[in-house]
Amino acid sequence: MTSESPGRVVLLTASHRVAPGLLSWPAWQALHAADRVLCPDEHHPQLPYLREAGVAVEHALPTAEELVEACAGGRTVLLLPSGEGDRRLTDGLARLAGSGRVAMPELELLPGSYDLPGARLLDLVQVMDRVRRACPWTSAQTHEGLVKYAIEEAYELVEAIEDGDRTALREELGDVLLQVVFHARIAEEDPEEPFSVDDVAGTLVEKLIHRHPHVFGDETAETPEEVHAHWQRTKAVEKRRESVTDGVPLGQPGLALAAKLAGRARSAGLDVPLPADGDVGRELLALAARAEAAGVDPETALRAAARTYRDAIRAAEGL
Repeated sequence: MTSESPGRVVLLTASHRVAPGLLSWPAWQALHAADRVLCPDEHHPQLPYLREAGVAVEHALPTAEELVEACAGGRTVLLLPSGEGDRRLTDGLARLAGSGRVAMPELELLPGSYDLPGARLLDLVQVMDRVRRACPWTSAQTHEGLVKYAIEEAYELVEAIEDGDRTALREELGDVLLQVVFHARIAEEDPEEPFSVDDVAGTLVEKLIHRHPHVFGDETAETPEEVHAHWQRTKAVEKRRESVTDGVPLGQPGLALAAKLAGRARSAGLDVPLPADGDVGRELLALAARAEAAGVDPETALRAAARTYRDAIRAAEGL
């Protein structure tokens, strides 16, 4: 722009109703890019978060004429209005624009937040795309190189759940979600079979609808057991599996694997005797099968016992 350029006014429509700090990604970009950020309300709930993020906010309520003048020379001025807005300012800008005597700056109304649930996921996709392109470490990652992080984040999520730590649970859910978005972003670059996070979400939506005909269709399911049985039947048809063991990941922890196999056999009504000799592994297999039949997750039960044992060790150490 030249020095005569009328510049740009950005009116951020975020109000007091927006949760503090939860502004949209386009709003954060606009805030950092603006030459000046003005806010007439010195008690606006977003101010502490903006200042923490390094955004310099001026407490000012300009007139329409002052705002137009502040944009002269190609400058961008962003105005964060109060929760009620400022009718006087918007009417004044409309009056100036209608007069034809003033070179008006470009006017943009920018949503500071989204109303739809899940809309912050749009910000996540945009941020992930930029990080993938601009960060040297992130841009070099592959599906294979990220495998260990997916496993680690899943275990950290389990720990947060078992600890009953709500703050940690929220954070760890985000870390697991990051893995999904990260892998989907990498998948976009595949030269032969690319897919995006929208493809991932679309496939999941179709699966949920198809496997819940009692919710989206005409079938009925009165109990969780009926839902589970239908889910398993639908999966068998979809996957065209030959064996009840098909689809059981052999790389999962051994105790969980043993319980999963025992559960598949039991659900299918197969009477397959467990190995009977005294090998420790086979004894563990028998314990896992017994736990699964009793409705106990052996991995969870063993972790709980191990936590108790850990606490006892710490107590013996005087900690």
